[in-house]
Amino acid sequence: MTACTPARTSRTGQPGRSGRMFRAAVRPHSQKPHSPPPTGGGGRFRIAGADVSASIAVFLIALPLSLGIALATGAPLQAGLVAAAVGGLVAGRLGGAPLQVSGPAAGLTLVTAELIQRYGWRTTCAITVLAGLAQLALSALRVARTALVVSPAIVHGMVAGIGVTIALAQLHVVLGGTPQSSAVHNFLGLPAQLADLHVAAVSVSAVTVVVLLAWPRLPGRAGRVLRKVPAALTAVAAATVLAIAAGIGVPRVDLPSWSSHALPGLPEGPVLGIALGVLTITLVTSVQSLLSAVAVDKLVAARKDTTVHVPRSNLDRELAGQGAANIVSGALGGLPVAGVAVRSVANVSAGAVSRHSTMLHGLWVVLATLVLVPVLDLIPLPALAALVMVIGIQMVSITHIRSVTRHREVLVYAVTVSGVVLIGILQGVALGIVVAGAVAMHRLTRTRITRETKGDVEHIKVRGQLTFLAVPRLSRALHQVPPGASAVVELDGSFMDHAAYETLQDWQMSHVARGGQVEMTGRTGVRIAEPGAGAHACCRPWTPWRNHHCGEHPVAEPKRRMKGHQLASGLSSFQRNTAPLVREELARLAREGQRPSQLFLTCADSRLVTSMITASGPGDLFTVRNVGNLVPLPGAESGDDSVAAAIEYAVDVLRVQSITVCGHSDCGAMQTLLSSNPDAPETPLRRWLRHGMPSLERMRSAHRTWARLSGGPTCDGAGRLPADAAEQLCLTNVVQQLEHLKAHEAVARRLAEGTLELHGMYFHVGEAQAYLLADTDSRVADGRTGGESAVFDWVAPSAQPVPSRSRYPSSPAPLTSPTSPPPSALLPTTPSAPSPSPTSGLSPTPGPSGPSGPSAPSGPSVPSGPSVPSGPSVPSAPSAPSAPSGQSSTAADAPSPTPVSPAPAAARRSPKEGAPA
Repeated sequence: MTACTPARTSRTGQPGRSGRMFRAAVRPHSQKPHSPPPTGGGGRFRIAGADVSASIAVFLIALPLSLGIALATGAPLQAGLVAAAVGGLVAGRLGGAPLQVSGPAAGLTLVTAELIQRYGWRTTCAITVLAGLAQLALSALRVARTALVVSPAIVHGMVAGIGVTIALAQLHVVLGGTPQSSAVHNFLGLPAQLADLHVAAVSVSAVTVVVLLAWPRLPGRAGRVLRKVPAALTAVAAATVLAIAAGIGVPRVDLPSWSSHALPGLPEGPVLGIALGVLTITLVTSVQSLLSAVAVDKLVAARKDTTVHVPRSNLDRELAGQGAANIVSGALGGLPVAGVAVRSVANVSAGAVSRHSTMLHGLWVVLATLVLVPVLDLIPLPALAALVMVIGIQMVSITHIRSVTRHREVLVYAVTVSGVVLIGILQGVALGIVVAGAVAMHRLTRTRITRETKGDVEHIKVRGQLTFLAVPRLSRALHQVPPGASAVVELDGSFMDHAAYETLQDWQMSHVARGGQVEMTGRTGVRIAEPGAGAHACCRPWTPWRNHHCGEHPVAEPKRRMKGHQLASGLSSFQRNTAPLVREELARLAREGQRPSQLFLTCADSRLVTSMITASGPGDLFTVRNVGNLVPLPGAESGDDSVAAAIEYAVDVLRVQSITVCGHSDCGAMQTLLSSNPDAPETPLRRWLRHGMPSLERMRSAHRTWARLSGGPTCDGAGRLPADAAEQLCLTNVVQQLEHLKAHEAVARRLAEGTLELHGMYFHVGEAQAYLLADTDSRVADGRTGGESAVFDWVAPSAQPVPSRSRYPSSPAPLTSPTSPPPSALLPTTPSAPSPSPTSGLSPTPGPSGPSGPSAPSGPSVPSGPSVPSGPSVPSAPSAPSAPSGQSSTAADAPSPTPVSPAPAAARRSPKEGAPA
């Protein structure tokens, strides 16, 4: 059994991630997580206050950046504002990343500037439209996630190369000159530009850079207040005020009239060149937007406030939204649009909760272009150039360089940066991909295998990945080990292909057969499972959990050592593998005490592993297990207060927030209760199972309908009826025990206060499927009986394979045993308290119509003998109500069932399962 790390808990004692996941799963089905309380104005459009404030913060950042990027590309300054507005309104509304902000991106500056210089502005707008159409086509093909296969080193290198190019170009504007056509020319022209400085431009730029870098570092309480204003806006405003106050003569923003705004025209130029431009815009905008969306998801997941639910990004929809935004932006004469990390981070940090913040930021940009044109015309162009230059420098991230260095991908990063700066973006990325592939192949083929002798032990060390290319060297080193010697094979790699695996397995089996010993270890010396162990080759870290113990087996041991072998072996495995991983967490729990979130009451069946099915860890659940997951009524004559004591301790002392009663399929206690013989002698088990008699009475009551299993892989909305009487009783028992819980004083008091919740759960062992009891409001009302049917809703897995239900009917067919006695042999009991004598069966009662229509079965019939029916026995018409206590029904009172061939109950279990415990 491989070790696993338990769920973490916070310092306040609240459950960690796994506990929160389970509590979300057991939330009543009718209550959606993180949904606002219902109000009368159901269809009214509402915008959260957090979205309004976040949109203003993003707008203040986007406005100067959009102008600066437009200036850097050589496009009309209005094109940056158009792209910002379209990115907010169109991409914000149609995109799949709710909190991502789109607009003109610094990463597109180099591409757009080259296209404008080569083909002109109108053709560049047409290329932007074509790139948007290409993005829509890629979205329709659902290939968005393939963009994530690109190595992060290539992406970081591309961004860094673009940043270097932008910084070199804008440095000329900061110094008062004009940028050249390429990064190489800009670098070579720096000495001449430095010799011809323009003091006015340098002074304005210097103020912008100083304020931009110093503003986030303002100290004290006043600094915290001032830092709420974006640094970019403050820097540009400070430079503008300085230029106006000092009368510095520098070029300023000149927004022309919208009537003269240039719109796209038909592409003019070589077809191959235009196609290459479309491909470049498509790839750069798509990759940048998708990577930014993934980064936004990580930022949202790291939020401390878990009361607001923000859905994860739908990458294909996000790609379609970016395509639509590029079509609109290009058609309106705007720059290409992409997801922007800087603005998106600001949006998340400002507390945005929905896509309304992104859309509002686009609306503010539109209003600014219509109202604030006189103010925008006062901004000095060197201030915008300095702003964009600092952003370009920051695109060369030290964190990214450290990351690629740690993962030994510096070569890929350096080649990509150099290619982007010297040749171009598309060519630089292509070079990075080629180098990354070559590095990966080199790592696969570079495997070091050494052998050395330490004392009487042969040590074979394997460094690197084990593929078929290394098999000859591995085989040579293994066969140099003398026969009968002890050997340790140390594997340091994360991959082993089939050829290397079989080589290790064959050698190990041969070496052990000749009297030798073999131990497989990792680089740290921790022992790992052997690749082959003969008949016991199941002890591998990649196989599922099974009921076995690795190493020696009791069948091969002398009789004097068989006693307690599995217990000792399991304890030894825990101390060796699991204890080092959980020791710190358990030590913290020992210091702070237990603070579980819920009381989990379930059956003692050995197949029910509570921590596994609830994904919980130490400190999450206060678990009570007994035969049949029963909750005795207060004051019942049992002589056993253990369950009541546990309930009182959990509710009053531990202050749990919820109580869950969990039943399961093939429950031995329920089958024993069904097949009980009233004349059998009293035993402790029979006395305990008397607490389940109200469940029997509830199931056969003429005023209650059957429980259902709703949803699931093949069930429709109405669900299916239980497969047999035993499953019917298992489901009914969960509902009845929840009623018993409400009779306990501590539980009733907490329920009245509204500080405790009760949940019902059913776990189907054979299918590994969990079902949760729905709320009373969502139960299905039965028109014939006027009762309510308890509905157990299927807990849908996330992208997991679904087991087949072909062997379980959607609604049980009429089925009786030829030897079953008539239902009149039943002894009715009172539902409010356990009966002193066990009931031997069930009275047929009407049930709700199943998926098959009115002809569906209406109730189970259970024989009084020791045999358990394999399916429900259904009468052709509803029976009369049960006779009063102390009387018995006659055969004439009950309708005659329609006999068919019985199906054995064991058909639903594999031969290995055996009888339920």
